Amino acid sequence: MNIQQKIYRGIRKRSPKTLCGLPLVDIAIGPDPEKGEMRGHAHGVIAIGDIAKGWIAIGGVARGGVALGGVAAGIIAFGGLGVGIVSFGGLALGLLALGGGAIGVVAIGGGAVGYYAFGGAAFEKYVVSAMQRSPEAVEFFKHWFPFLPIR
Repeated sequence: MNIQQKIYRGIRKRSPKTLCGLPLVDIAIGPDPEKGEMRGHAHGVIAIGDIAKGWIAIGGVARGGVALGGVAAGIIAFGGLGVGIVSFGGLALGLLALGGGAIGVVAIGGGAVGYYAFGGAAFEKYVVSAMQRSPEAVEFFKHWFPFLPIR
């Protein structure tokens, strides 16, 4: 048997139970030669896969209500790149963004850009940073984020 004859087959598991027409759990990791997929595409209430879409999505690329992945997009997103209403990540983009780099209406991070921004380097209207402290931003962050180190 040569190397071309031995094709790696990924993992495919799908729950027979459904909710709103979606499988309760769908797992798709790795290639599926029968479907011609190089990456697993999971779509379910709970989706786990190389590319996942669901209410709760976990994968390299994840989209859903709660998304966790290398690239994550959702209402709540956790990822290397997180995009969502509330996002967490190396680069976070959202209404509330928390990350190494954060861009949002409220941004908290090492580098933060937002209407209210808190970070080592923060930019925009109301800022708490190493170089600038607007009184409006100090009050906002003290009220809504009391755990932040603001003196």
